[in-house]
Amino acid sequence: MEPSARIALLLGSTGLVGGLCLRQLLDSGVYAKVIAVTRAKLPLAHSHLENIISDFSPASLEALMSGIHADDVFCCLGTTLKKAGSKAAFEQVDYSIPMILARLAKKTGTKQFLLVSALGANPDSALFYSRVKGRLERDLIALNFDRTLILQPSLLDGDREEFRLAESLSVIAYRCIKPLIGSHFSRIQPVKADCVARCLVAEAIKPVTSDRSVIRITSDLIGQY
Repeated sequence: MEPSARIALLLGSTGLVGGLCLRQLLDSGVYAKVIAVTRAKLPLAHSHLENIISDFSPASLEALMSGIHADDVFCCLGTTLKKAGSKAAFEQVDYSIPMILARLAKKTGTKQFLLVSALGANPDSALFYSRVKGRLERDLIALNFDRTLILQPSLLDGDREEFRLAESLSVIAYRCIKPLIGSHFSRIQPVKADCVARCLVAEAIKPVTSDRSVIRITSDLIGQY
Protein backbone atom coordinates (compact mmCIF):
# COMPACT_ATOMS: atom_id res chain seq x y z
CA MET A 1 0.00 0.00 0.00
CA GLU A 2 1.32 3.43 -0.92
CA PRO A 3 1.50 5.74 2.11
CA SER A 4 -0.71 8.80 2.36
CA ALA A 5 0.69 12.23 3.13
CA ARG A 6 0.16 11.75 6.86
CA ILE A 7 3.05 12.27 9.25
CA ALA A 8 3.44 10.58 12.63
CA LEU A 9 5.68 11.71 15.46
CA LEU A 10 6.71 9.18 18.09
CA LEU A 11 8.20 9.64 21.55
CA GLY A 12 9.55 6.62 23.40
CA SER A 13 10.65 4.50 20.45
CA THR A 14 13.53 2.98 22.45
CA GLY A 15 11.14 1.48 25.01
CA LEU A 16 9.22 -1.78 24.92
CA VAL A 17 5.90 -0.49 23.54
CA GLY A 18 7.46 2.40 21.63
CA GLY A 19 9.83 0.15 19.70
CA LEU A 20 6.97 -2.12 18.67
CA CYS A 21 4.84 0.89 17.80
CA LEU A 22 7.59 2.29 15.58
CA ARG A 23 7.68 -0.89 13.50
CA GLN A 24 3.88 -0.98 13.31
CA LEU A 25 3.81 2.60 12.04
CA LEU A 26 6.50 1.97 9.43
CA ASP A 27 4.77 -1.19 8.21
CA SER A 28 1.25 0.26 8.21
CA GLY A 29 1.46 1.86 4.79
CA VAL A 30 -0.45 4.83 6.20
CA TYR A 31 2.31 7.33 6.94
CA ALA A 32 4.58 9.05 4.44
CA LYS A 33 6.93 9.86 7.31
CA VAL A 34 7.42 8.59 10.84
CA ILE A 35 9.49 10.94 12.98
CA ALA A 36 11.10 9.26 15.98
CA VAL A 37 12.57 11.65 18.53
CA THR A 38 15.28 9.99 20.63
CA ARG A 39 18.29 10.86 22.76
CA ALA A 40 20.58 8.58 20.72
CA LYS A 41 20.51 7.40 17.12
CA LEU A 42 18.27 4.42 16.46
CA PRO A 43 19.87 1.24 15.02
CA LEU A 44 17.20 1.19 12.32
CA ALA A 45 16.95 2.49 8.77
CA HIS A 46 13.75 2.80 6.76
CA SER A 47 12.72 4.92 3.80
CA HIS A 48 9.86 6.49 5.78
CA LEU A 49 11.76 6.97 9.06
CA GLU A 50 13.26 10.26 10.20
CA ASN A 51 15.21 9.98 13.44
CA ILE A 52 15.69 13.30 15.25
CA ILE A 53 18.13 13.48 18.16
CA SER A 54 17.05 15.66 21.09
CA ASP A 55 17.96 16.20 24.73
CA PHE A 56 14.23 16.76 25.42
CA SER A 57 14.80 20.14 27.04
CA PRO A 58 11.98 22.67 26.53
CA ALA A 59 14.15 24.74 24.19
CA SER A 60 15.14 21.68 22.16
CA LEU A 61 11.54 20.51 21.81
CA GLU A 62 10.36 23.98 20.83
CA ALA A 63 13.04 24.25 18.13
CA LEU A 64 12.21 20.76 16.92
CA MET A 65 8.47 21.36 16.66
CA SER A 66 8.86 24.72 14.93
CA GLY A 67 9.78 22.87 11.75
CA ILE A 68 7.38 19.92 12.03
CA HIS A 69 3.71 19.38 11.36
CA ALA A 70 2.68 15.94 12.59
CA ASP A 71 -0.86 14.78 11.99
CA ASP A 72 -0.65 12.19 14.78
CA VAL A 73 1.58 12.23 17.86
CA PHE A 74 2.26 8.98 19.72
CA CYS A 75 3.66 9.18 23.24
CA CYS A 76 5.07 5.95 24.66
CA LEU A 77 7.42 7.63 27.12
CA GLY A 78 7.63 6.16 30.58
CA THR A 79 10.10 5.29 33.28
CA THR A 80 10.17 4.00 36.84
CA LEU A 81 10.93 5.89 40.01
CA LYS A 82 13.94 3.64 40.57
CA LYS A 83 15.40 4.29 37.13
CA ALA A 84 14.62 8.01 37.24
CA GLY A 85 16.31 8.35 40.61
CA SER A 86 13.94 10.90 42.11
CA LYS A 87 10.32 11.99 42.01
CA ALA A 88 11.30 15.17 40.16
CA ALA A 89 13.15 13.22 37.48
CA PHE A 90 10.25 10.78 37.13
CA GLU A 91 7.80 13.65 36.74
CA GLN A 92 10.03 15.20 34.07
CA VAL A 93 9.78 12.08 31.89
CA ASP A 94 6.19 11.04 32.61
CA TYR A 95 4.56 14.46 32.74
CA SER A 96 6.64 17.48 31.71
CA ILE A 97 8.10 16.23 28.41
CA PRO A 98 4.79 14.83 27.10
CA MET A 99 2.93 18.01 28.05
CA ILE A 100 5.49 20.32 26.47
CA LEU A 101 5.33 18.32 23.28
CA ALA A 102 1.52 18.18 23.36
CA ARG A 103 1.19 21.94 23.71
CA LEU A 104 3.63 22.54 20.86
CA ALA A 105 1.93 19.93 18.69
CA LYS A 106 -1.46 21.53 19.29
CA LYS A 107 -0.10 24.89 18.10
CA THR A 108 1.25 23.35 14.89
CA GLY A 109 -2.04 21.67 13.98
CA THR A 110 -1.74 18.09 15.22
CA LYS A 111 -5.15 16.42 15.07
CA GLN A 112 -4.58 13.34 17.24
CA PHE A 113 -2.57 12.70 20.37
CA LEU A 114 -2.19 9.06 21.39
CA LEU A 115 -0.84 8.29 24.85
CA VAL A 116 0.20 5.12 26.63
CA SER A 117 -0.79 5.83 30.23
CA ALA A 118 -1.47 3.26 32.96
CA LEU A 119 -4.31 1.54 34.76
CA GLY A 120 -5.32 3.49 37.85
CA ALA A 121 -4.20 6.88 36.55
CA ASN A 122 -5.90 9.49 38.70
CA PRO A 123 -4.78 13.05 39.51
CA ASP A 124 -6.15 12.62 43.04
CA SER A 125 -4.56 9.24 43.73
CA ALA A 126 -2.61 8.70 46.94
CA LEU A 127 0.00 6.88 44.84
CA PHE A 128 2.63 9.15 43.31
CA TYR A 129 2.92 7.10 40.09
CA SER A 130 -0.85 7.04 39.48
CA ARG A 131 -1.17 10.71 40.41
CA VAL A 132 1.43 11.81 37.84
CA LYS A 133 -0.18 9.66 35.13
CA GLY A 134 -3.59 11.09 36.04
CA ARG A 135 -2.38 14.67 35.88
CA LEU A 136 -0.98 14.02 32.41
CA GLU A 137 -4.27 12.55 31.20
CA ARG A 138 -6.29 15.43 32.66
CA ASP A 139 -4.09 18.19 31.24
CA LEU A 140 -3.73 16.48 27.86
CA ILE A 141 -7.51 16.24 27.48
CA ALA A 142 -7.80 19.94 28.35
CA LEU A 143 -5.81 20.80 25.21
CA ASN A 144 -8.81 19.69 23.13
CA PHE A 145 -7.18 17.82 20.28
CA ASP A 146 -9.65 16.66 17.66
CA ARG A 147 -9.07 13.20 19.12
CA THR A 148 -7.22 12.12 22.25
CA LEU A 149 -6.65 8.41 22.69
CA ILE A 150 -5.47 7.16 26.07
CA LEU A 151 -4.45 3.55 26.57
CA GLN A 152 -4.48 2.36 30.18
CA PRO A 153 -2.72 -1.00 30.20
CA SER A 154 -2.05 -2.89 33.38
CA LEU A 155 1.27 -4.74 33.65
CA LEU A 156 3.11 -5.03 30.35
CA ASP A 157 4.08 -8.51 29.23
CA GLY A 158 7.05 -8.48 26.85
CA ASP A 159 10.81 -8.70 26.49
CA ARG A 160 12.43 -5.55 27.79
CA GLU A 161 16.09 -4.64 27.35
CA GLU A 162 15.78 -3.28 30.89
CA PHE A 163 14.79 -5.97 33.41
CA ARG A 164 12.09 -4.98 35.92
CA LEU A 165 11.95 -7.61 38.66
CA ALA A 166 8.71 -6.52 40.35
CA GLU A 167 6.85 -6.27 37.06
CA SER A 168 8.11 -9.67 35.88
CA LEU A 169 7.14 -11.36 39.14
CA SER A 170 3.69 -9.76 39.02
CA VAL A 171 3.08 -11.07 35.50
CA ILE A 172 4.10 -14.58 36.59
CA ALA A 173 1.90 -14.40 39.68
CA TYR A 174 -1.12 -13.31 37.65
CA ARG A 175 -0.65 -16.20 35.23
CA CYS A 176 -0.70 -18.59 38.19
CA ILE A 177 -3.92 -17.26 39.73
CA LYS A 178 -5.79 -16.53 36.49
CA PRO A 179 -7.45 -19.99 36.37
CA LEU A 180 -8.85 -19.31 39.85
CA ILE A 181 -10.29 -15.87 39.21
CA GLY A 182 -11.44 -16.31 35.62
CA SER A 183 -12.39 -13.12 33.78
CA HIS A 184 -13.66 -11.21 36.82
CA PHE A 185 -10.55 -9.04 36.98
CA SER A 186 -9.83 -8.73 33.26
CA ARG A 187 -8.99 -5.04 33.57
CA ILE A 188 -5.96 -5.79 35.75
CA GLN A 189 -4.61 -8.66 33.69
CA PRO A 190 -1.14 -8.23 32.14
CA VAL A 191 -1.33 -7.22 28.50
CA LYS A 192 1.08 -8.11 25.72
CA ALA A 193 3.20 -5.14 24.67
CA ASP A 194 2.63 -5.93 20.99
CA CYS A 195 -1.13 -5.71 21.62
CA VAL A 196 -0.65 -2.20 23.01
CA ALA A 197 1.33 -1.19 19.92
CA ARG A 198 -1.22 -2.71 17.54
CA CYS A 199 -4.04 -0.98 19.40
CA LEU A 200 -2.31 2.39 19.15
CA VAL A 201 -1.79 2.18 15.41
CA ALA A 202 -5.17 0.60 14.62
CA GLU A 203 -7.01 3.30 16.57
CA ALA A 204 -4.89 6.09 15.09
CA ILE A 205 -5.91 5.31 11.53
CA LYS A 206 -9.63 5.22 12.28
CA PRO A 207 -11.57 8.27 11.03
CA VAL A 208 -11.79 11.09 13.56
CA THR A 209 -15.39 11.69 14.65
CA SER A 210 -16.56 14.63 16.76
CA ASP A 211 -18.60 12.46 19.10
CA ARG A 212 -15.55 10.44 20.19
CA SER A 213 -13.00 13.15 20.92
CA VAL A 214 -11.61 11.42 24.05
CA ILE A 215 -11.22 7.66 24.17
CA ARG A 216 -9.82 5.54 26.99
CA ILE A 217 -9.02 1.87 26.40
CA THR A 218 -8.13 -0.51 29.25
CA SER A 219 -6.24 -3.81 29.30
CA ASP A 220 -9.27 -6.02 28.70
CA LEU A 221 -9.94 -4.29 25.38
CA ILE A 222 -6.28 -3.74 24.45
CA GLY A 223 -5.71 -7.48 24.73
CA GLN A 224 -8.15 -8.07 21.88
CA TYR A 225 -5.79 -6.49 19.35
